[in-house]
Amino acid sequence: MKAMILAAGKGTRIRPITYTMPKPMIPILQKPVMEFLLELLRQHGFDQIVVNVSHLANEIESYFRDGQHFGVQIAYSFEGRIVDGELVGEAIGSAGGMRRIQDFSPFFDDTFVVLCGDALIDLDLTEAVKWHKSKGAIATVVMKSVPKEEVSSYGVVVTDEDGRIKAFQEKPSVEEALSTNINTGIYIFEPEVLNYIPSGQEYDIGSQLFPKLVEIAAPFYGISMDFQWVDIGKVPDYWQAIQDVLMGKVKNVKIPGNRVREGIYTGLNVAVNWDKVDITGPVYIGGMTHIEDGAKIVGPTMIGPNCWICGDATVEHSVIFEYARLGPGVRLVDKLVFGRYCVDKTGATIDVQAAALDWLITDTRQAPPSQTPSERQVIADLLDSH
Repeated sequence: MKAMILAAGKGTRIRPITYTMPKPMIPILQKPVMEFLLELLRQHGFDQIVVNVSHLANEIESYFRDGQHFGVQIAYSFEGRIVDGELVGEAIGSAGGMRRIQDFSPFFDDTFVVLCGDALIDLDLTEAVKWHKSKGAIATVVMKSVPKEEVSSYGVVVTDEDGRIKAFQEKPSVEEALSTNINTGIYIFEPEVLNYIPSGQEYDIGSQLFPKLVEIAAPFYGISMDFQWVDIGKVPDYWQAIQDVLMGKVKNVKIPGNRVREGIYTGLNVAVNWDKVDITGPVYIGGMTHIEDGAKIVGPTMIGPNCWICGDATVEHSVIFEYARLGPGVRLVDKLVFGRYCVDKTGATIDVQAAALDWLITDTRQAPPSQTPSERQVIADLLDSH
């Protein structure tokens, strides 16, 4: 069966990570989120997958290639052009991307699914498709019910008692919300739906195609299902997702590596003197990472591969990407460190290079910087208080 993964977005809400990494490649404990989607699709018989790509397209294509290592077949639809020898992404909208694939050659010739490439899900796709067909639907939105106080964070779907979609509300207030069912970005379509998408122009599924289907009274349905759906659309979402994975709350993601102590997992060849560090799980430490004596790590925390945590540094409830060096005395609580950026769990960002803090958080592939104890303490306090 056939599927499409939407992977062309710039991921502006999860910057700075997406400056150098497209959203589908954002790692959940070293494994790109899109890889989990491929596993789900394969489990339910969807083994022919087209991915629309644009922003940092080569990062996705060079990792997944033709899909054979993942048990599926993958092809890519690039949206953009070359300017002065550089690839420039120009996404044409989720629905526009579907139409572009179909105009190139009629790929969608039977019931197919479309998934956003930036969420962890464990949905029973087989059951969802079966329900879709039983309704004779041209399109079905897979919904999830959320507590009423959370509806203002999502796109709300309003259906009648038979599941037919009547309206959408984009992030309504709690008082205005007509439903607690939200759009999860998981869709089931029949090829006929493409007749309602114009060729050669930018067109969106949620804001343009779906209102059109409601307007013409097409057989358009929504099914609310109970499944795990971890959206990583914003930095706070991603930070929380890693916390939940480490706490064992995301059942389809296992902590990788070797279990060396209760709640502590490591990759290969981690350099650490366990009797001279203070580590409280759950913690994952990537391969070839060095933890100096006197360091303190409090879980849930993920430290990527090839990192260096200096003595007297404290890392608590944080996510540290690969090749990060944390200087002596650094105290990181509820933070995400990615390259030259230190991001609070609320999304507030410090560019450590621009703030002249790059001797405090730097790249392990550079020579270790030097600093006086007084400088170290003053700036460490500044970073901690941000």
